[in-house]
Amino acid sequence: MVENLIPCYRFNLIILSYCVFLSCFFVRSYSLGEVDAYGTFSISSFRYPETRLRPFDSRYFRVDLPPWFSSLSIVLESDVDLDARSIAKVPESALPLICLRDGSLPLPQVTNAFVKGLVLGSFSNGSSNEFEDIQNEEQCYPMQKNISVKLTNEQISPGAWYLGFFNGVGAIRTQSKMIIRGPSYSFTANISVEGCTTSTMWGQYCNQNSFDSPCHGNGEIKVFFLDVLGIAEQLIIMAMNVTFSMTQSNNTLNAGGANIMCFARHGAMPSEILHDYSGDISNGPLIVDSPKVCYSLEWQVLECPMGKAGLNCKWERYILQTVIRKETLFESYYIPVSEKVPSDSADFPLEPLLSNSSYDEGQDNTWTYFLLDIPRGAAGGSIHIQLTSDTKIKHEIYAKSGGLPSLQSWDYFYANRTNNSIGSMFFKLYNSSEEKVDFYILYVREGTWGFGIRHVNTSKSETVMSVSLERCPKRCSSHGQCRNAFDASGLTLYSFCACDRDHGGFDCSVELVSHRGHVQQSVALIASNAAALLPAYQALRQKAFAEWVLFTASGISSGLYHACDVGTWCALSFNVLQFMDFWLSFMAVVSTFIYLTTIDEALKRTIHTVVAILTAMMAITKATRSSNIILVISIGAAGLLIGLLVELSTKFRSFSLRFGFCMNMVDRQQTIMEWLRNFMKTILRRFRWGFVLVGFAALAMAAISWKLETSQSYWIWHSIWHVSIYTSSFFFLCSKVSSLNSENQRPLDGTYELTRQDSMPRGDSEGRERPEVLTI
Repeated sequence: MVENLIPCYRFNLIILSYCVFLSCFFVRSYSLGEVDAYGTFSISSFRYPETRLRPFDSRYFRVDLPPWFSSLSIVLESDVDLDARSIAKVPESALPLICLRDGSLPLPQVTNAFVKGLVLGSFSNGSSNEFEDIQNEEQCYPMQKNISVKLTNEQISPGAWYLGFFNGVGAIRTQSKMIIRGPSYSFTANISVEGCTTSTMWGQYCNQNSFDSPCHGNGEIKVFFLDVLGIAEQLIIMAMNVTFSMTQSNNTLNAGGANIMCFARHGAMPSEILHDYSGDISNGPLIVDSPKVCYSLEWQVLECPMGKAGLNCKWERYILQTVIRKETLFESYYIPVSEKVPSDSADFPLEPLLSNSSYDEGQDNTWTYFLLDIPRGAAGGSIHIQLTSDTKIKHEIYAKSGGLPSLQSWDYFYANRTNNSIGSMFFKLYNSSEEKVDFYILYVREGTWGFGIRHVNTSKSETVMSVSLERCPKRCSSHGQCRNAFDASGLTLYSFCACDRDHGGFDCSVELVSHRGHVQQSVALIASNAAALLPAYQALRQKAFAEWVLFTASGISSGLYHACDVGTWCALSFNVLQFMDFWLSFMAVVSTFIYLTTIDEALKRTIHTVVAILTAMMAITKATRSSNIILVISIGAAGLLIGLLVELSTKFRSFSLRFGFCMNMVDRQQTIMEWLRNFMKTILRRFRWGFVLVGFAALAMAAISWKLETSQSYWIWHSIWHVSIYTSSFFFLCSKVSSLNSENQRPLDGTYELTRQDSMPRGDSEGRERPEVLTI
């Protein structure tokens, strides 16, 4: 006889007798889709359209598996190009991952070793140990170009499963960044769930029989399904009336010593390797050649009355009632449903609720249980447990999803600061001491949770306990904002922290930049905008007042924007300051090119208006993309080219008329060469080429610094960008010659003639008057 202690709320137990398990989970018989050759039908099928993940982005998908499912199929296609060699070279912050977790959302940044392998398909072809890992903990794998995997009910249990897609992980994933650059990737997903059409058939292909036959032979299996409702204290499984049937005439042999192995597993099919409980449910071995064992199976479920728990039903059990918090969305706290404690506060005294330790032989084995419910769709929250006392706390806390915990069965526990579940990826301990216990269970599973308080405190004390469901742990440690989002199915609300520039991690508790480093970065980003004084001074010196206003405003707006971005001071809203910074910077770069032309002011105003509209559209839509710098320089170069063409077309208009009537080939070539020589002379005399070369060198340095900017080195390279881009504008402004004398312009010699001609028509040429010439 095997006694299995099964303290749970709802327990689906499957029992396999004798040898190795080959069949799959029980399925119900109804059809929702087209039946295939194996007798399976599609329970659900989803296709997620193409989704693009930018650096540090993430997506979650929820898949619900009913108790009668047979397999889960996942087919992914992406543009990720990774192999075994390249994966080792990719940093965590740029590594695309796919993660899988049972019951709640995966959270890879709290996992120490999250990369388990390269091929996700190993789920289907791997060992039973790999299957057990999938069932019991989060698994993460590098994304592939093509992934196809089929998970059966031998590998995973029914319930809610979550797929997480991440483009980079680590503490910096949640850090606030001015720029987000790096590789992005897109993917599509097809997810389908299948079940069997007949309730008596099992397995991945629904080809295993599970008829309730009273006998089975050597190597045969028998599957039983038991659904336990309520809080069961004990489940006893035993084999009764064991006999051997030797012939078809039902001649029997006493088989009191038959060896019948029983394997039991919660939520999924057991096997000889993968099971929760196992034991020999017969008296002993008996060697018989090819016998058939006949027996009847009996089980007993022991359940305590309401409010009691334990093997002898002597411990107290309380239901925690949910109270919605008005001041915070999607959060709640729990209070016991009992007259022993007040119900008007989230903190309740613990001592009046504790079980009487006099019932036990030793005071170290007294338990008090609390049950609470996490509603459907709330798996993206965290359970927060706090205990405070006026003396040293000696209570131990055990937590379990789906039932009541014990010393042998628990998910998380806290005994003291050195003995707890701190190694678990979803257990986070905060500021605990001898008089205080404070921990979170992150991204908690849906359903019923049981908490057990083990009494080891013999002294009288006053202990206050609080249990709450919060969206973000520790309110993002006061270094970020808690934000909410839904998974792709829209069934689960999850929360995450958006940290400030100096912190990261899932709770913003990781300091990425020290206070001294923050001051240095702030001074560099703000003070480097003082370089705008150089082009502003040169523009004012040349009486180019429009350019002077533009460069001055650009430097001021950039300084205010970065002061707000680093958290120093925000004169206006962040979005307004960001728009002003980028827009005026774009305008300053383009205006530098237009300033180098000598076209009339009316045409300059026209070009400035067009440029203002284009750059404003660029600044309001994806201002931080790298391609903007190329577009801005291209627009400025186009403005300079248009100005030169307009100037040349006006200056050499007479040349074009003479060229049109020139019929001699030699004269035409000479005229063209003369035009080219004049054009080159004009260009060479228009600019101071030493300043032009230095300006291009500064512009190249600005482009290099823009390219080298990353989330970690942004402050230094962007400061260099400020100095370089403003310095290049200063040298370009200095390169323009103020006045240019034409070759055909005659020097003034103090004497000139005025010619006056009668404009009245004459009848003939002989009657025309000669023009009067006045000489001064």
